[in-house]
Amino acid sequence: MSVNEWLAIGLLVGFFILLMAGVPVGITLAASGFIFGFMGFGESLFNLLPARIYGVVANYQWLAIPLFVFMGVMLEKSRLAEDLLDVIGHLAGGLRGGMALGIIGVGVLMGATTGIVGATVITLGLLTLPTLLRRGYDPGISCGAICASGTLGQIIPPSLVLILLSDIMQLSVGTLFAAAVMPGLLLAALYCMYIVIVGMLRPDSMPPVPQAERDAVSRGQLWLRVLKVALPPLCLVAAVLGSIIGGVAAPTEAASMGALGAILVVALAGRLSLAVLKDVMQTTLRVSAMVLFILVCAQVFSLAFRGLQGEVLIEDLFAFLPGGINADIFFLMALIFVLGFFLEWIEISYIAVPLFLPLFAAAGVDPVWLAMLITVMLQTSFLTPPFGWALFFLRGVAPPEITTRHIYTGVLPFVLLQLLGAGLVFAFPAIATWLPKAIGW
Repeated sequence: MSVNEWLAIGLLVGFFILLMAGVPVGITLAASGFIFGFMGFGESLFNLLPARIYGVVANYQWLAIPLFVFMGVMLEKSRLAEDLLDVIGHLAGGLRGGMALGIIGVGVLMGATTGIVGATVITLGLLTLPTLLRRGYDPGISCGAICASGTLGQIIPPSLVLILLSDIMQLSVGTLFAAAVMPGLLLAALYCMYIVIVGMLRPDSMPPVPQAERDAVSRGQLWLRVLKVALPPLCLVAAVLGSIIGGVAAPTEAASMGALGAILVVALAGRLSLAVLKDVMQTTLRVSAMVLFILVCAQVFSLAFRGLQGEVLIEDLFAFLPGGINADIFFLMALIFVLGFFLEWIEISYIAVPLFLPLFAAAGVDPVWLAMLITVMLQTSFLTPPFGWALFFLRGVAPPEITTRHIYTGVLPFVLLQLLGAGLVFAFPAIATWLPKAIGW
């Protein structure tokens, strides 16, 4: 191997050493890139860096990130999720696991509004876990349902993951949004099937809402609450996603309308105040700044890795794998799965995906299908013990009676379901590609 290829390996090793030492990810990306890039080429390598950074900060589509974050955090602060869970529990009637199904529904809704795993898991943990425990639900199943439904924001549009992948893979945001609808709903359906089956096999683990409590609310009152609680956010999500997928508005314009719509929804619910607005704006600023800082720092890492012929190194590595392009895809999925133990999805997207993308492009792999496989696997890695981020998020807000063992054992069936979902998307690419083709993307 050449000296530059050894430096590329040193770049990767140095990155992980700094990361394990507790250095913030953005600084780790920039520091390792600067050090090894300078060792290989001196300052000449970074003459392109100002133009690359300007390309990031001047990219119009990045305006969608703070706007979508604002929309999701505004709905989160309104506590509409808590009301929606209670309504779905009553609608389920005597069905065992009805409130767990409600959590999946709330996860789908919040995934379609926040796109932020941490925010969704923490919100569901704070709002729903005490209620489930109070109603006699098994702690493990409760924790598993919350973590699994919370990670649906990784794939259900308007996911921030999809926005970043559209830039990395040079695909239309609308195409990826359309492609993600069916895989996201597939995962939600698998979760629901599991909950219903467990409810039948272990009825004591997920008791229904008591009959007396259900009888206290008439059907008319219940459906009125459904309209009041569920209809406004659902209409907001449908309007935002419909305008993007239908080609009526670009993601940035749709995100701005979503942010305005979220303010109106919370105001109509009587929950808008200056304190709430201030809290939402501060949270939006923190999340957006974190995302954009990592994007900028990733340019240093990417420039150094490519300058040091890291892509050639990756191609040589794949050449040793038997089984052709399918084996290469499996290797990438396994790498993303493992990296998800340690890294956030933003870093994985900007580290792992660009390294392998040229190889798959040369082999003619459908980029939309590949993007959906990457997204599903990113979501799976967030759940896997012992380092799944969703587990840490829930552990931080869980009541004292919830142990780490409850969380770990509860998520394992959902990890298997997500792997099953990834396998179905791999075996049947039409799950990801049908809708974009049907609407002409």
